[in-house]
Amino acid sequence: MPVGLERTTRRGDLPAQASRRPRDSAAAVLRAILEHGPIARSTVARASQLSAASVTGIVASLLERGLIREAPEAAGPPGNGRPHVPLDIEPDRVAVIGAHVAVPRTTVALLDLRGRVLAQRQDPHGASDPGSVLAAIAVRVAELSDSPREILGVGLATGGWVDPTTGTVVDHHLLGWRDVPAGAVLAEATGLPVWADCNSRALLRAEQLFGAAVRRAGAVHLFVGNVVDVAFSTDGVVHQGPRSAAGVVAHLPVEGCTVVCACGRSGCLQAAVSEQTLVRRALDAGLIDRPDFRALLDLALHRAPAAVALFEERARLVGRAAAVLLDLFDPEVLVVGEAGVNRMPGCLATLRAEVAARSSAADVVRRSSFPGNVLAMAGGAVALDRVYAAPLACR
Repeated sequence: MPVGLERTTRRGDLPAQASRRPRDSAAAVLRAILEHGPIARSTVARASQLSAASVTGIVASLLERGLIREAPEAAGPPGNGRPHVPLDIEPDRVAVIGAHVAVPRTTVALLDLRGRVLAQRQDPHGASDPGSVLAAIAVRVAELSDSPREILGVGLATGGWVDPTTGTVVDHHLLGWRDVPAGAVLAEATGLPVWADCNSRALLRAEQLFGAAVRRAGAVHLFVGNVVDVAFSTDGVVHQGPRSAAGVVAHLPVEGCTVVCACGRSGCLQAAVSEQTLVRRALDAGLIDRPDFRALLDLALHRAPAAVALFEERARLVGRAAAVLLDLFDPEVLVVGEAGVNRMPGCLATLRAEVAARSSAADVVRRSSFPGNVLAMAGGAVALDRVYAAPLACR
């Protein structure tokens, strides 16, 4: 909606029962403004379940910090007494940087507090060892930090087993990374706070912050790239497990998966649907002349029948895995982040049909809310989640 035409959220617009209150009071206020802004000051207290006096002090701190702004253009018509100026998220003063490490390349992006991607760069790995990849990311972070915005921190997302408590990539089998202190290395190289997490947890948190269907619902996020992993939440809390290893589904057996996995078995989900598998099949069929997943995706987006068929077959196999996850977790929403499902309606329809044949919950399946910026959002969401969890503790 154009600036000046926003409708200010007022008390009568809020649901009768407010959402579960975050532990951090400043987080409760900032989330209320994110979800409902522009929002009248008098309404923030109800939305955040805080006293008016507490909200007044927190709002002053958030304004000073540059995280929110007054939005006079969204104020209602003048009336009696002091005019009420609504509050909204500040669009221009601060930002975060998101970095994503995929098997073939890195993505580094600048994002504002509403998760909008302002700039991004993608670079193939010159070498895939941790030192080379993290050094290249640090260079891109420095370039994006040369901005009039204050950079609040860097989020790093990748596949495999990531411990967000220590910022360590515990195991990324396809990259050959084990026990890599990626967060500490990047923090030292950039001078910025750095937080790390795995793809699926990062993207589930992005859906909670900015997505159309998740918010605080019980949800599952299934990420399908070269690595396949899952995250799930209950009452808005994303589950990590005692070792931060929850969501590893690479070897989930799926009917119809015949590719032999590196573990020696056939039927493993990741071996059947990974980007590497699709690329090998496309090379064998003569659809592409080099191992380039994006070239294959471009063919499918331009409706090359054989390329479309590969993605639709992938969607069928992913749909079988999704049906298992739906029966296991019974979520209110299941989000699938997969290139074909994200960008081709036919693949989403194929996946839903496969789910419907195996589960009664096909109607809760959604594509990603960020179909054109999944990797940039994954890294950015790791940092943005920390900002919204403790906004006054940021830089």
